[in-house]
Amino acid sequence: MLASRCLALVALAMMFATGCSIKRMAVNKMGNALASGGSTFQRDDDPDLVGDALPFGLKFMESLLAESPRHKGLLLATASGFTQYAYVYVQQRADETEPVNLAQATELRLRARRLYLRARGYALRGLALKYPGIEQSFRQDPAAAVRPMRKVDVPLMYWTAASWGAAISLSKNNPDLVADQPVVEALIDRALQLDESWDQGSIHGFLIGYESSRIGGQEGAARRARSHFDRVMELSKGELASPLVSLAEAVPLPAQDKKEFVALLNRALATEPGARADATLENMVMQRRARWLLGRLDDLFLE
Repeated sequence: MLASRCLALVALAMMFATGCSIKRMAVNKMGNALASGGSTFQRDDDPDLVGDALPFGLKFMESLLAESPRHKGLLLATASGFTQYAYVYVQQRADETEPVNLAQATELRLRARRLYLRARGYALRGLALKYPGIEQSFRQDPAAAVRPMRKVDVPLMYWTAASWGAAISLSKNNPDLVADQPVVEALIDRALQLDESWDQGSIHGFLIGYESSRIGGQEGAARRARSHFDRVMELSKGELASPLVSLAEAVPLPAQDKKEFVALLNRALATEPGARADATLENMVMQRRARWLLGRLDDLFLE
């Protein structure tokens, strides 16, 4: 996650008081570091501590982009950072708040949507470096727009689709944004075709929850979701809790299969958070959601 680089950001902030060339050198070095991925914060076992650190990191990266607006790695890191922050620390908080304060939950979802759209903007800027006019091309013919893209583009394709799709999911009353759904599908399907094992199966993980929303694809959605689940569990060696939570919410919950729903969430809770050192934080976040869902069984299932 983005928060993994916050300590380095503090050090680089000290360099902004020096000359222009050193400043640009610092910006480019940080952009490269952010693009490389992996860090000690991903191993952190305190999601709240990380959440408190993230806003500084996000704003600092935006200030870096003001100095180096065409840095691809920095654009990628900023897009992924805003998307993850919006989901973990804003949208999930909205879900947890809704039963007790609908108005506050609504405001949180509006904020999450704004953050997703901000993330989408950075991701599109990253793609436009290689594919000028890509946003307009997406709106004219999404399938044609993604056809020239290659394996090296998959990270930006993924975060463009993830941020855009998340914004659409919170915009059912916004027909202009909902109309962009074919772009999301074209991006994520092409990314899957180019590198289905990217990031230990993250594309399959995304598609577990997306299949039921696919345009004209409700029939067979559960089967496809399970297929993506099997593949991401294989690629991640069963060390991630997130696919289990995603499948629980995508298939047995709509089907009102309480037994499977509970079983999947208990499997998520049984996942060792540090089984994959670079996924400790992610596992803890998803286990927290699993516990919250298990605490709402009476509300989620009609008996």
